[in-house]
Amino acid sequence: MTFDRDSIRAFRFVRCDFDPGTGIARLVYAFDDGPELVETITIPGAPFALDGARAQAAEKALRSLHLITGVSYYKAAVPAEIRIDSYGIDADTAALMEELYLNGLGEFAYRNGLNLHGRIRFPASDLAPAKADAASLGLRRHALVAIGGGKDSLVSIEALRAAGIEQTVTWVGGSQLIKACAERTGLPTLNIGRQLAPELFEYNRQGAYNGHIPVTAINSAIMVFAAALLGADQVVFSNERSASYGSLIEGTGEVNHQWSKGWAFERDFGGYVQRRIAADLSYYSLLRPLSELAVARQFAKTDRYDAHFSSCNRNFHLLGERPASRWCGVCPKCHFVFLALAPFMPKPRLVAIFGRNLLDDAAQIPGYDALLEFQNHKPFECVGEGKESRAAMAALAQRPEWREDAIVERFRREIQPQLQASELDIAPLLTIDDEHRVPPALWDKLSAHFAT
Repeated sequence: MTFDRDSIRAFRFVRCDFDPGTGIARLVYAFDDGPELVETITIPGAPFALDGARAQAAEKALRSLHLITGVSYYKAAVPAEIRIDSYGIDADTAALMEELYLNGLGEFAYRNGLNLHGRIRFPASDLAPAKADAASLGLRRHALVAIGGGKDSLVSIEALRAAGIEQTVTWVGGSQLIKACAERTGLPTLNIGRQLAPELFEYNRQGAYNGHIPVTAINSAIMVFAAALLGADQVVFSNERSASYGSLIEGTGEVNHQWSKGWAFERDFGGYVQRRIAADLSYYSLLRPLSELAVARQFAKTDRYDAHFSSCNRNFHLLGERPASRWCGVCPKCHFVFLALAPFMPKPRLVAIFGRNLLDDAAQIPGYDALLEFQNHKPFECVGEGKESRAAMAALAQRPEWREDAIVERFRREIQPQLQASELDIAPLLTIDDEHRVPPALWDKLSAHFAT
């Protein structure tokens, strides 16, 4: 099997199918006339009884999943032609996919020196079904809540619990850390299986383009498909408003590592789901109105998950080394989560969670400078805005228990004098925004919960 990315002319969406008896969906792709690349998604709960409007909605959700998940394979060669072999799509669907591929592959394109603008064109077809508003399916009031093992999803789960919403804690893949966190909630769980086509890893070894993809978009599409099968009326993620802002890179502009966690994707995909799949299926992020710091403040209210959660991305790499503990202590996520929690949590509790004080280690200065956007840009990681890191550091600089720690002391001595005091107030960053897709009746309850 030889893969030559530069000779490939077309990426093909070959077909997709679902067996309701086993709960297995097969998503099939190919480059040119090469071998089929088959990914499988396994939804627990089979057999599924689907008929009428539910069957139609499940088929539409499956096709959107096929299209979105294709980004994992398309990126290997980014050919100029995209073909859809077994069904047609309309202009509405084509526009959503082009937006997702262009922006979701923004960091990938930057790191690989590629310009994808004007290159990604999904073929709208006259054979596509006529555009029509999706039907309401009479879905039950139940939320599939994505859990990633970090603080954010746990804040959402506890907020929904307080609001009296029935929920199933849901994740994709085989992470034992996520499984332990999910079980700690004491709620029903749903572990969805995803098996990538093994040929993709061989292509990577042979020089395929590789890099960051919009994983949240893929998991969103998987969970929307699962909701259609299981009859749940909500798919809930936990992306805060800070996710909408990327890294400002000189000569390039803004590149957002977490674009599919941002408001633009949530707004457009959520609207698409209700227009084209099921009118009564809501896709939203519960934490969209909150900043990273506001989420950290909410998480600090309970110690229920202190010994179970981790936001360290080294725990979730498909390949490569895992940290021996839940926190590696040197990656941008470890740096940021420690800093974000510090203003809202007693110091001994926070140090116990991480196993050490990251803010009293001078070797971590370059990592924190990047978070502060001091002589560097924001890291390509799911971390908060530079202004949040600066405000959190300024708050710690005023506290006796933190101000003498190496990184805080350096900030107070070298960096803070260069900043406007008015820009370091943490209070404005804790306000609740009004830009979100949370159902109004639920938001009435949640806004009070978050305000306390």
